[in-house]
Amino acid sequence: MKNYNWVSIGCGVIANELARAMAAEGRTLYGIANRTYDKAAAFAETYRVGKVYRTIDEVFSDPAVDILYISTPHNTHAPLLEKALKSGKHVLCEKSITLNSEELEAAAALAEERGLVLAEAMTLYHMPLYKKLRGLVESGALGPLGMLQLNFGSYKEYDMANRFFNPKLAGGALLDIGVYALSFARWFLSGAPCEVLSQMAPAPSGVDERAGILLRGPAGELATVALSLHTKQPKRGMAAFDRAYLEVYEYPRAQEAVITWTEDGRREVIREGDTGDALRYEIRDMERAVAGEGNEMCLGYSRDVMAVMTRLRRDWGLVYPEEMPTAR
Repeated sequence: MKNYNWVSIGCGVIANELARAMAAEGRTLYGIANRTYDKAAAFAETYRVGKVYRTIDEVFSDPAVDILYISTPHNTHAPLLEKALKSGKHVLCEKSITLNSEELEAAAALAEERGLVLAEAMTLYHMPLYKKLRGLVESGALGPLGMLQLNFGSYKEYDMANRFFNPKLAGGALLDIGVYALSFARWFLSGAPCEVLSQMAPAPSGVDERAGILLRGPAGELATVALSLHTKQPKRGMAAFDRAYLEVYEYPRAQEAVITWTEDGRREVIREGDTGDALRYEIRDMERAVAGEGNEMCLGYSRDVMAVMTRLRRDWGLVYPEEMPTAR
């Protein structure tokens, strides 16, 4: 398989992780672009990136670029996705991939029309542990799924100007951390959720600070999700089957799960992969998809999750400035 030329748009925390993952693969990013050129230049010096673009738009006209990693704030994703796909680039985009389903469906249609790979950078879809758990579930060893329970809570200082609470930056718990919980749920559910109920408590800025979400899957299985941005919770995922339940802590990049068997209470630890290699697994899966060697990028799951998040925010009356009719 050829070495593809990757460019990161954005040079924040995730872009730094991407550069380190590339180095671990024995490679470097082809280029870096950022809203602020000086930051991009400093990033390039740190990671020995060969090309620094003066503007983000220059990336789209560079024929040498194969794959773009978009790691800017998620309220900027839709216009960048449109430009990237129209210029013929494959795209791996940070979560949440868009603000709503309409934006995602427009991007997916562009990708399909042009034969390009579009994917959300959802680490848990690529961790070897989840692939191993999927095999165990499909073997029937655990029996049918009955219940999922997800927690994710961060303690963010009450600063309504920062990205976590600022509606102008598409803040709120759902798009920032809830997307992980819902992606975990979708991995195990029998299909896209067919019923969605919720309660939401807003931050002073109006975005969702805390939420409780209840989903029903097509086979009648239930999932409960608890999210919070100003009260700490464990990152814990639990899936209860007929014959056992499994628990995963730090589930976005997990390398270990514990299975407790119903019949005798026996605990079994399953380990697979390495948390520190999360972005390396994403890179490898993305490049295999671009090479036509099998697509494990799970865009269908991302669409299902986005449909749930879009419905929830509309139930809550939470609309971001970019979604206002005057902004269209």
